[in-house]
Amino acid sequence: MPQRVFPTKNNLLNAKRTLRLARLGYDLMDRKRSILVREMMTLIDRAKSIQREIALIYARAYQALERANATIGFCGEPAKTIPVEKGLTLDYRSVMGVELPTVRLEKRRPELYYGLDLTNTTLDEAYLLFEEVKVLTAQLAQVESNVYRLADAIKKTQKRTNALDKVIIPNLHSTIKGINDALEEKDREEFSRLKVIKWKKENGPGATR
Repeated sequence: MPQRVFPTKNNLLNAKRTLRLARLGYDLMDRKRSILVREMMTLIDRAKSIQREIALIYARAYQALERANATIGFCGEPAKTIPVEKGLTLDYRSVMGVELPTVRLEKRRPELYYGLDLTNTTLDEAYLLFEEVKVLTAQLAQVESNVYRLADAIKKTQKRTNALDKVIIPNLHSTIKGINDALEEKDREEFSRLKVIKWKKENGPGATR
């Protein structure tokens, strides 16, 4: 329900000014929502592509690992020689005021940390494939995190857009109409009063119609 405002010309001007700002705010919010939705849909397609690529490389990597286990035995000891990844960095970029994380994994030249005397090329193949998966997983983490944040921002933007469109703007229209009606009624009363005063001046104070 619109807030009752005392019907003055100053309040009418203020209400019209607020309505213009509300319409501008609605247009900006609607544009922001469209941009965020477009960005999110692009990222969703990218996430699906990365997931498919990871699944294919994982399948190849595990097949290579199985062959390595079959030919050289359990590969736990060589795996212990591979260092923990420390090249992961996190930054942020802004899309329409939404902070989106940027995950970067420093690319490095693959090195074989384990000895070659007790291993073979099947283990090398598995190791290199898992390195590819690691890079793709960092990319997927970025994309999925961005999708989550965009979805949350879209939900909030939609809520604000709906509030402007369904509540604030209609209430302002109603307020402006109410003030206009009240001012017009006041003008009619004033016009009638002036007519009566004029008639009495012309016909004497004691004259009646």
